[in-house]
Amino acid sequence: MRILVTGGAGFIGSHLIDRLMAQGHEVVCLDNFYTGTKRNILKWMDNPYFELIRHDITEPIRLEVDQIYHLACPASPVHYQFNPVKTIKTNVIGTLNMLGLAKRVKARFFLASTSEVYGDPDVHPQTEDYRGNVNCIGIRSCYDEGKRVAETLSFDYHRQNGVDIRVVRIFNTYGPRMLENDGRVVSNFIVQALRNQPLTVYGDGSQTRSFCYVSDLVEGFIRLMNSDEIGPMNLGNPGEYTILELAQKIQNMINPGAEIIFKPLPQDDPKQRQPDITLAKSWLGWEPTVPLDKGLDLTVKDFRDRIEGNQK
Repeated sequence: MRILVTGGAGFIGSHLIDRLMAQGHEVVCLDNFYTGTKRNILKWMDNPYFELIRHDITEPIRLEVDQIYHLACPASPVHYQFNPVKTIKTNVIGTLNMLGLAKRVKARFFLASTSEVYGDPDVHPQTEDYRGNVNCIGIRSCYDEGKRVAETLSFDYHRQNGVDIRVVRIFNTYGPRMLENDGRVVSNFIVQALRNQPLTVYGDGSQTRSFCYVSDLVEGFIRLMNSDEIGPMNLGNPGEYTILELAQKIQNMINPGAEIIFKPLPQDDPKQRQPDITLAKSWLGWEPTVPLDKGLDLTVKDFRDRIEGNQK
């Protein structure tokens, strides 16, 4: 198949492209390099079945493809809050453009939505029928509400125009190729520990997150895209850890002498996040296989190579 991946030079997008290329598909990568980097897709540049287009999806584009994986959007608070108007434009106008393309060329459309649609949840763990607790005027809403609208658009295009859609809600994901400066806990702690800086925990560290290794997530993507289910479907690792536990794990792996310091919790930071993956298990036979310790080992090695490489 000929497959379009928007945000394909990003952290998750580039891992998805690796899998699609290995399966023998023709892949078109669309990216404006706001948070993506050419380094992530360098190995495919000379491959005749790979095409890179530098493009911002808030502008329409005409392409012929069979499937669209729509991943383009900054996904970490540091990046999406840096330019919130651009973030919501990407989520709304960008998604409209991609759905319009899917409608025109009759492509199957896959939306990478997010657990952020649940906001600061008062239901635990979160199931797909939970409608969320989002502050629509908060500093995270450009992303939370943007993704909620993207889901609305997807289902409306499906109902009104018969567009074949798949919607996935991604919970915290980590692995090689995360940006050093993306502000997410895993990359923050690893970079701080490697640079002999104190590890910064926001709040008292009792808030929880679930961490899914990127290869597990991509496997879930491909299974959902090629199944008959529409979603929305949670994809994430139901193993739940406090932020303090994660900090201590990374501290012990890299720099046991590193200090852990505490700072105030940012506005609307969710206190608990854990996916209920019953649907993914029953519909797709999918569940994560990479344990946190193994995934962190691989991620630390990748960061170490990059940080030490930059210092040479």
